[in-house]
Amino acid sequence: LLLSDVSAKMAASVLCRENMLPLSQLLRRSLSTVLSRGTPGSGLCGLGALPSLQQRGRERVGNSHLLQPARNYARGVKKRQEFVSQLDDIPPTMLKKDYADVQLVSTVDDVVRRLLSLEMASQKEKLKIKTQQLVDKVKRNPNDNGSAEVQVAVLTVKIRNYQEHLQKHHKDKTNKRYMLMAIDQRNKLLKYLRRTRYDAFENVCKQLNIEYTPAPQYPRRPTRRWIAKKAFCIKVFNEVQKLKAEARRKQMEAEAAAGKVPPATAEKPLAESKPLL
Repeated sequence: LLLSDVSAKMAASVLCRENMLPLSQLLRRSLSTVLSRGTPGSGLCGLGALPSLQQRGRERVGNSHLLQPARNYARGVKKRQEFVSQLDDIPPTMLKKDYADVQLVSTVDDVVRRLLSLEMASQKEKLKIKTQQLVDKVKRNPNDNGSAEVQVAVLTVKIRNYQEHLQKHHKDKTNKRYMLMAIDQRNKLLKYLRRTRYDAFENVCKQLNIEYTPAPQYPRRPTRRWIAKKAFCIKVFNEVQKLKAEARRKQMEAEAAAGKVPPATAEKPLAESKPLL
């Protein structure tokens, strides 16, 4: 590649300035510098390409080709959050549910007893014990296994287990969906108990530590137009009920005058319909 005198001088200056790079890279950069600035007397003078972002960055740091040292700031260690589990109140020495009523367990040695206790049990075995404890608090009789109170207790254990799992794995959308389904099912049972047996409903909420919030009467947000329309419909309904009661009273009086209805029935005033509030 033949260069002019001016281009050679410019290339030499670039080589002197950038003597820390390999020869091939220096030649490449010197050629790009000449083409970007142009040579005197040629049509490329002043019309070269603009310097790249990398070249501008090198000019800002004083044409230094050494890599800047990375700023490795110390990262703070995240403290592991401690969650309160519903299984914390279960002693580890308690036997599993399948071996609680076996009499021979008291005669075995300590190693076998530890294997049959909750100390070596899985999460599933511990949830069985917790479920049985809550069911014993709210069941109606010793043989009750399917009443609404027992179903609420079983669902409560499941919901709290899902909540503990989601505190550690907050991106688990599947278990979050299962938890919401269980909450809806428990709300339906509590609503049924509240409507039919209010004393049992209060006992269940107290024993299981449940805070029940009834659903709003109208699930949608009331607007001014909707409220005015509802009030107008109620007013029209009450007026229609009054007109119907007046018409029935006149009909009864006419039939009593014709002799079709006994006078005692005709003289008895007809109770007006209660207005809708």
